[in-house]
Amino acid sequence: MHAVSLEAEEQSTAGVPAVKDVLVLGIGNILCMDEGVGVHLVNHIIESGRVFPENVEFADGGTSGYDLLPLMTGRRKIIIVDALKTDDVPGSIYRFPADSLVANNYVYSLHDLGVKKLVDMLKIMGENPEIEIIGIVPEDYSTLAIGMSDSVWESIPKAIAEVLKAVV
Repeated sequence: MHAVSLEAEEQSTAGVPAVKDVLVLGIGNILCMDEGVGVHLVNHIIESGRVFPENVEFADGGTSGYDLLPLMTGRRKIIIVDALKTDDVPGSIYRFPADSLVANNYVYSLHDLGVKKLVDMLKIMGENPEIEIIGIVPEDYSTLAIGMSDSVWESIPKAIAEVLKAVV
């Protein structure tokens, strides 16, 4: 697992923190099987050594909730990768704008603090990045174990392809 600082990078010629234009944020609880798919996907990308545009940052957001807000500020675009609770085949992948999240996001989120609330808080703070969700339907999010079910693991290459499309 990679630890990613929730503080902005401290590299700038003017002494102002340099923030990359695009953030790919994997969120979820890796202790509950497929519920951690967003974190697993981002860490898989980081470990793969795959080359992405220089303006793209990948971060393991875990279950940090509102603590993610400093990491999310100052971005042009944010791609959130997470487990998506919906009635579909496990491993199915959805990609949609965050504006499509319903007000009662418990329909979608498996977290105490849902993605919709995080997006709403960004707007209250005066931030208005383009935000897309890449959601992967979990098979097992109640077993206490680190890992992913086969159906979700098999969807990872296709989900990475969606991330590639989204960062452009």
